Amino acid sequence: MSGHGAALPMTSHKSGPLRGQADVPGDKSISHRSLILGALSLGETRIQGLLEGDDVLDTGKAMQAFGAEVINHGGGAWSVHGVGVGGFAEPDHVIDCGNSGTGVRLIMGAMATSPIAATFTGDGSLNKRPMGRVTDPLALFGAQSYGRSEGRLPLTLIGAAQALPVRYEVPMPSAQVKSAVLLAGLNAPGQTVVIEKEATRDHTERMLVGFGAELTVEQTDAGRVITLTGQPELRPQDIIVPRDPSSAAFPVCAALIVEGSDVLVPNIGLNPTRAGLFYTLQEMGADLTFENMREEGGEPVADLRAKYSPDMQGIAVPPERAASMIDEYPILSVVASFAHGVTRMHGVKELRVKESDRIEAMATGLRAAGVTVQDGPDWWHVHGLGGAVKGGALAATHLDHRIAMSFLILGMGAREGMSIDDGGPVATSFPIFEPLMAALGASIARTSE
Repeated sequence: MSGHGAALPMTSHKSGPLRGQADVPGDKSISHRSLILGALSLGETRIQGLLEGDDVLDTGKAMQAFGAEVINHGGGAWSVHGVGVGGFAEPDHVIDCGNSGTGVRLIMGAMATSPIAATFTGDGSLNKRPMGRVTDPLALFGAQSYGRSEGRLPLTLIGAAQALPVRYEVPMPSAQVKSAVLLAGLNAPGQTVVIEKEATRDHTERMLVGFGAELTVEQTDAGRVITLTGQPELRPQDIIVPRDPSSAAFPVCAALIVEGSDVLVPNIGLNPTRAGLFYTLQEMGADLTFENMREEGGEPVADLRAKYSPDMQGIAVPPERAASMIDEYPILSVVASFAHGVTRMHGVKELRVKESDRIEAMATGLRAAGVTVQDGPDWWHVHGLGGAVKGGALAATHLDHRIAMSFLILGMGAREGMSIDDGGPVATSFPIFEPLMAALGASIARTSE
């Protein structure tokens, strides 16, 4: 069963050349944060280009439940009338975050230092994911949590009545954990300090500064030290959401493996903490170029042009790059299957606690498609077949949108196509995936309704 209804089996067939322009949706990370920070501001925040996938829409519903007014004006234009830092009201009902680990963890942080209680749940996939990595640091502020074993959802969080600022070293590279702590620190007096040994995506820091928070970042021997001064009055903003690099990864990688392809993907955010996949593909020899590079809303942006690249070579992906492309390893493993030689991916244990165990899910499906894969607790190696990927198998998606899309892309280049057991979760992050790929020339069929 899908997290949003009956399972939706799908098949992608070997494609002719993919050509044209792929207008992918707005960035999911920035969309989540725009709604949350807009709700924590006093006044009206206006947002253009919001990703209207289920994950982000669930975050918008949550902000309404906490007292903000969230309005859809159509065409990706939204507004949020915020209640200010510390102004969240106690919600009347359970907060359902669907499939979104980012949504639930950031919302928990935003409410953890207000004297209110809220109960959170999600779909079957989200309810299996660990929340202790967030509730543990939130407890340092004075928040209390009561959930299922291992801190899983459904979970009730009781915010701190007298919040204390904290100094917290993030034990694993996680933008979600870092962001939850920073959002909690907004309503704590004094300075909250977060230390991360490895840099992760920095949208929260950039956007907090844009909304008027006093925040500094210092690179030290101990790592990246982020200091936030609590209890600011956040100012509403006008936000143009750049297009999502994680979504761009799918048409880009499809073009690289389908003979004769030439695809332009415009207006893609190239924040250095998010763009690791594209640099990795270039190192593999992909015909991938950045055009019209510019800056919008404090974020670097460019148009990506991807062309069929039959001579890509497997490489050892630097482990320190993992945080900048953690969501893109599934689709990278598909490209690696079509490259020559072995692609080695290490330092990726975080993949085992995403929407699914992404290493296991991809390794199993790739093997079924005729690809040799070796894997361990925090690594996997994909032995490329130089374009001669057989396919013709059924892959289990485990309610994971990125697994679903990755195997559909594989089928476009494989000799015998590829099937998945459930494409329903794709709507959580990339609701226009099917028509967008079809417009480029791909053949994806829903094998049952």
